[in-house]
Amino acid sequence: HVQLVESGGGSAQPGGSLTLSCTGSGFLFNSAFMSWLRQAPGKEVEWVSSINGNSKNKVYADSVKGRFTISRDNRKNTMYLQMDNLKSEDTALYYCYGFHWVGSLEYNYWGQGTQVTVS
Repeated sequence: HVQLVESGGGSAQPGGSLTLSCTGSGFLFNSAFMSWLRQAPGKEVEWVSSINGNSKNKVYADSVKGRFTISRDNRKNTMYLQMDNLKSEDTALYYCYGFHWVGSLEYNYWGQGTQVTVS
């Protein structure tokens, strides 16, 4: 049974910090390319950040670069998003997403989302 479960969302004031976690189970987490995406009310889903399996490659959207830090601990099957200097425009439902290949087949997974509110 494949699962991605996010946690750590909540409320923060502008300039504050939150850390999101995403724990995977039921699939090859340590070989999965993992990402965070978000969706603000009335807006389309926006990609936030991604990290590859060995953490050597990390990329960020311009809107969060320098404020957010993505990381993962494959021993715990968990990915993190440290969010600092939060802004009101960071308010959104945050999703974790992962995909990996088995042979030529691609498998992808979504979490249920965790709400972040900055006000």
